[in-house]
Amino acid sequence: MKLTNKEFIKNIEKKYTFEKNPSVAVAVSGGPDSMSLLFLVNAFINHKKGNLIALIVDHRIRKNSKVEGKYISTYLDKNNISSEILTVDKDNVSKKSMNEARNNRYNLLTDFCIKNNILHLFVAHHKNDNLETFLNRKIAGSDFYGLKSMSELTLYNRVCIIRPLLNFSKDTLLEYNQKNKLKYINDPSNLNLDYTRPTIRSFLKKSDQKTIKEINKDFESILFYSPFFIQMIFEILLKKIIHIDSKKIVVGFDNIKNLNEITAENIIRRIYQFLFYKSNTPRSKKTRILLNEIKKLNFKHFNIRGMNIKKNDNFLTFSR
Repeated sequence: MKLTNKEFIKNIEKKYTFEKNPSVAVAVSGGPDSMSLLFLVNAFINHKKGNLIALIVDHRIRKNSKVEGKYISTYLDKNNISSEILTVDKDNVSKKSMNEARNNRYNLLTDFCIKNNILHLFVAHHKNDNLETFLNRKIAGSDFYGLKSMSELTLYNRVCIIRPLLNFSKDTLLEYNQKNKLKYINDPSNLNLDYTRPTIRSFLKKSDQKTIKEINKDFESILFYSPFFIQMIFEILLKKIIHIDSKKIVVGFDNIKNLNEITAENIIRRIYQFLFYKSNTPRSKKTRILLNEIKKLNFKHFNIRGMNIKKNDNFLTFSR
């Protein structure tokens, strides 16, 4: 599938709704993926006569990150694209893990968007990334909902995260960059096999076509059936709700306790998403601990990632 500015604009206008003269942000690492996305979105914004800002995050993990950020910012300025460098607070850098870096990145990006009244944040995840996420979650034992991997549109901290490149491969993005003579940098952490994702990426590169085809087939099956699974979870949840408002959801105690573990776990995750406006939810391990506690005769109260669960008579109240 070829990637051009014209086709990208057509696809974006078909799939998503924006305000008049939209103001959007693009997460930019300076790598080939985010640079191709940035220039594609820039073409769209020029077409819509809107405003765009590139957000560059300095994670404070690698020595050269500050220098790279300034290099990218200067390059974008020469191309008449506004940018802002967001620096992670030192107190938020302790584990130096990919998960910590991800959380820091999204918190910084969405906080900036909220403060500047930006509704939409574009992120450059592509088809290869989604396949890697699928394998990563499969190894970790994710359920059906988790295996569908990344969605094109999610909500994080009340900001719409748009991933318009999930149907395009890495090679397609590289071709776009080459054709448009775009400069980019390469992150050495992408080659560090101490991290899970680079290890999976290396495995996929070394795999033969038959193996890749089988993995893709498995992933496409998940994508096809996941909407039916999600619909089933929401239908069950709606039937169990006794009261709902912006701060709390009340369900029958027996309604949760008597559900099978997978269904109950997914319902709790959907409740968390509703209350906290986040796409990421508590991990399965913590949710299962909660479910085990609920089954105890003396259960009264539990807290999971800031969500309070209290038992009153024969009701469970989930609140922030």
